Amino acid sequence: MTTTTPGTTAEAEVELAIGGMTCASCAARIEKKLNRMPGVEATVNYATEKAKVTYAADIAVTDLIATVEATGYTAQEPTPEPAHVEGGDGPAAEPDDGLRPLRQRLITAVALAVPVIAMAMVPALQFEYWQWLSLTLAAPVVTYAAWPFHKAAFTNARHGAATMDTLISVGTTAAFLWSLWALFFGTAGTPGMTHPFELTIARTDGAGNIYLEAAAGVTAFILAGRYFEARSKRKAGAALKALLELGAKEVTALHDGREVLIPVAELKVGDHFLVRPGEKIATDGTVVEGSSAVDASMLTGESVPVEVSVGDGVTGATLNAGGRLVVAATRVGADTQLARMAKLVEDAQNGKAAAQRLADKISAVFVPVVIALAVATLGFWLGSGAGLTAAFTAAVAVLIIACPCALGLATPTALMVGTGRGAQLGILIKGPEVLESTRRVDTIVLDKTGTVTTGRMTLLGTHTADGVTEAEVLRLAGALEHASEHPIAQAVASGATAQVGTLPTPEDFANIAGLGVQGIVEGHAVLVGREQLLAEWEIHLPVGLERAKAEGEAAGRTVIAVAWDGEARAVLEVADAVKETSPEAIRRLRALGLTPILLTGDNRAVAESVAAEVGVDQVIAEVLPQDKVDVVKRLQAEGKSVAMVGDGVNDAAALAQADLGLAMGTGTDAAIEAGDLTLVRGDLRSAADAIRLSRRTLGTIKSNLFWAFAYNVAALPLAAAGLLNPMIAGAAMAFSSVFVVGNSLRLRGFRAA
Repeated sequence: MTTTTPGTTAEAEVELAIGGMTCASCAARIEKKLNRMPGVEATVNYATEKAKVTYAADIAVTDLIATVEATGYTAQEPTPEPAHVEGGDGPAAEPDDGLRPLRQRLITAVALAVPVIAMAMVPALQFEYWQWLSLTLAAPVVTYAAWPFHKAAFTNARHGAATMDTLISVGTTAAFLWSLWALFFGTAGTPGMTHPFELTIARTDGAGNIYLEAAAGVTAFILAGRYFEARSKRKAGAALKALLELGAKEVTALHDGREVLIPVAELKVGDHFLVRPGEKIATDGTVVEGSSAVDASMLTGESVPVEVSVGDGVTGATLNAGGRLVVAATRVGADTQLARMAKLVEDAQNGKAAAQRLADKISAVFVPVVIALAVATLGFWLGSGAGLTAAFTAAVAVLIIACPCALGLATPTALMVGTGRGAQLGILIKGPEVLESTRRVDTIVLDKTGTVTTGRMTLLGTHTADGVTEAEVLRLAGALEHASEHPIAQAVASGATAQVGTLPTPEDFANIAGLGVQGIVEGHAVLVGREQLLAEWEIHLPVGLERAKAEGEAAGRTVIAVAWDGEARAVLEVADAVKETSPEAIRRLRALGLTPILLTGDNRAVAESVAAEVGVDQVIAEVLPQDKVDVVKRLQAEGKSVAMVGDGVNDAAALAQADLGLAMGTGTDAAIEAGDLTLVRGDLRSAADAIRLSRRTLGTIKSNLFWAFAYNVAALPLAAAGLLNPMIAGAAMAFSSVFVVGNSLRLRGFRAA
């Protein structure tokens, strides 16, 4: 996966898969080490677990890998994936393998920690030898279940760094080792020993106190947070897979006049292949036989199907909505538009800096301070002649009281409650990194087709000539259009059925490629299509219908004419209808302080008409997929924090590039996977609700973190002074945890506006 770029100094680029990162600070450390190498520029993304490295030609990839490994992590060049995934279990099995051991450790920790905590906190459960049962249950939790924390702490220590893993490891290990000392060499192992509730401040030698519930409980809580975080990261890179899955898997190739079904990967430039109505076009090419309407909305955002005939270009993964086509392949594999869009999504994901988790930011200072305070406490009490036992009691108390039980709950509990409430409202939040972005966004870019509009053609208006009723027009035109597979024809037929009921069956029907349809309905010779179709029969629109046609086209609608028995009788307006909820959604987004911008691949007249209807002032129209990414980048370069709402593959790269991507759940898998938030209902109003809920959840996490640290700050001086009774420490830790959980549960009361 190495490419060379020309220039005065030869450079190469490689993408490395990084293993062993446990927090965003790990990514920062690797990036810092790589960038210290002469001739190397690196960006490490914690979310995707990849490093994108540009390096001088005289540097070997093995040197880059060696640098990463010397930092304490693993690196390798990703194995190339097949161009088309056939739905096997191979790719899906890998993330499962990463989650399974974490899930097993979590289950072990919870099952064993619950009785340990219960016995320590409920005197009625403290039977004669309860402390030895606690030791038996806590030992596997602190060793096996907490092993990832110990391993990460050891790795960080080797490289002179400290993270939350360090504090968890040191705190739980200190609590466990002190409990072992108290049980075997102190008085805690005496049969009948209990932990009474004595909420007093007094100096103690600690020989009769055990802290097994703190060691086991903290491990279980932190593992739970890590597990839910890992689940949210499982789908990293799934946008690329969804893009590749979008393409056809097999194609009917034409070899010497014979139809042969082959895998798309075997198709070569110049090969001819057949595309039947309803099939996906296998790859980019040029039509050499036939004519049809091609639905390209998933790639271009164009709501109206495009008419194609011999000589016209078509794009892979678009849908043949009409007749039979024979296409000559012009681009295959990585050269296709679909593959290039996949590359755009990948670049946007790798270029988006991984948000530093709030706890990791604070712990960068907090962890070393706590460890230094524990050492200073030990030194002070030893120097003051208080004795070794009392000095160690105070030092260990500092570590235990600082061990981040509530801190470990702060993010995952708020996130779980917030995301659970969001799911009830049709809002899916992918992870804690998303929430920071919702606070900063000030501009929201809205895709038109399928987001602001319904994404399907709808009959919006009927204009009749004098003496002709609307019901009569819809009955005859709808009957004829019902026999056609064209999306516009189906819109007319559906609209007619809804208004007049059952339609008659045409006695004769013919499709005129690119113009419309003609036939006999109830004895009338009926024409439905472009004005040019009527002109071929020497039929012209009267002044009233001509005016209605011009007004409809000025509003960006597709206008078709209806004639029968030699006279023009009506014109019908068909367009992608605006969702009824979109205007209200725009008002809600403005109320949140966001500036809406309509972005679409459709023509300007259509875009401006839709914008005026929903109340959007800024319109950017007629843009290609790569242009959508450029628009987002330009807005970001202007200092704006950009949210993007979209539903099509054409939006996937822009969703990934935006500071906050909101994908409509009614859209494609590629868009959903590239987005940070998924709006299941397909209702734009839920975009405003999603941002409100995310901001509320972020606020809850921040208040949780504040109180978790406030508890530490208040209790640490008592611990350092040797005045912290174990029961006070346990009660304070329990209260901080209960407070954090209770504060998080308030999110269950969130209501959609």
